[in-house]
Amino acid sequence: MMTKVLFVCTGNICRSPSAEGVFRQMIEEAGLSGLVGVDSAATHGFHVGESPDARAQAAARKRGYDISQCVARQVTADDFREFDFILVMDWENLSALQQQCPRVYRHKLMLLMRFANEFEEATIADPYYGGPDGFNKVLDYLEDACQGVLEVVRKRATQYQAA
Repeated sequence: MMTKVLFVCTGNICRSPSAEGVFRQMIEEAGLSGLVGVDSAATHGFHVGESPDARAQAAARKRGYDISQCVARQVTADDFREFDFILVMDWENLSALQQQCPRVYRHKLMLLMRFANEFEEATIADPYYGGPDGFNKVLDYLEDACQGVLEVVRKRATQYQAA
């Protein structure tokens, strides 16, 4: 049984595709590629069909992550059913999804930073309107929080394999 993780931000061109790239690499390095699926999406359809922001791609590339293949899409009704963890970047994204999500699936919605170990911030600010330093700070937060998510999905994958 595959555990599926969806990362969500406003436009799916900065934070969530970066999270997808960071987490995808962590999954591969942990040998969990066949057991954990990952995707990203947006709460709003502003950038549907677009590649990640060039600044996000450049910052990710400098750290060894390739997010160039990500394509922005909006969260669908099926996502609430199909994904085990729907991890959002900030309170606005969480609120937007809570309004759309059927009650039976709301337990899947969480702020990504709840999995962080090094940083105490509750949310990951949108770097879109700032400079390049914002994209690096996003990656710092994502690397920390995704490591926490990896620990959870690794335990879950191990439990499923043992069953």
